[in-house]
Amino acid sequence: MFRGLLSLIALAGLASPAAAWWEYGHESVATIAMASAKPETRRAVRQLLGRTALLETPTCPARSIEQASVWADCIKGLKDRYSYAYNWHYQNVDICKPFDIKSNCPDGNCLSRQIERMTRLLKDRKQPTRVRVEALLFLVHFVGDLHQPLHAGDHQDKGGNDLKANYGVLPKTNLHSIWDGLLAERAISSPPGGPLGILGQIPIADRPAMAQGKVDDWSRESWQVAHDAYAALIGDACGPIPATRPTLREEQVRTLIPMIRLQVARGGLRLARLLDEALG
Repeated sequence: MFRGLLSLIALAGLASPAAAWWEYGHESVATIAMASAKPETRRAVRQLLGRTALLETPTCPARSIEQASVWADCIKGLKDRYSYAYNWHYQNVDICKPFDIKSNCPDGNCLSRQIERMTRLLKDRKQPTRVRVEALLFLVHFVGDLHQPLHAGDHQDKGGNDLKANYGVLPKTNLHSIWDGLLAERAISSPPGGPLGILGQIPIADRPAMAQGKVDDWSRESWQVAHDAYAALIGDACGPIPATRPTLREEQVRTLIPMIRLQVARGGLRLARLLDEALG
């Protein structure tokens, strides 16, 4: 009876658009970035966040870096006003074909190219303040998205949204929601919990190397992790989809927790580097 109640509570959480990676993962990446950025960068970020009223999105506040990290998801609720940005949150690069961003990013409308574009806009002091504020909010969110592997790779199933699955005893979810939801929350909360707990596990001497590379390098890396995410659920990532709904069990979850924590750390340190280059 108690397990059943927990399951209902958990399923209610899965239905919420403000759960786990949608919120906790993005906030964790942003918190690590602010903790890792240069002092002058942090001051510049706070100054820009102080001007978010220019965007006229009062239902989607962004007064802190944590609020800023989920602003780009919040504005989806404004419908037509920001509908042009929908495809910027992901790139469906097939995990079972050679890695290829170019053919999966028509006209630059994908995650990688928009990270690069927002970085350029943020860096350009000739741009209106409103443009640079908006670029900051998009950038903080998109770097988080890139490090959620199911935004960087898929198998012709909308980043795992069409791959139905169970998460332990919780039925009727899908691979994408598992990674966005309770799996991400479990990983980030595992001791030492929270973003600073995750950052603390990365030796200081290793952090500069982790932050290096280009956006396409990070895309390839997350695409490979997406392959591993499929493999953990169905065994052969590129094999046939099981006839019965597969279940991500505890033994698989335990192997994925370090992987997710590493993705959060990578995202935060790389975002800090981009912010330093644009604002420091």
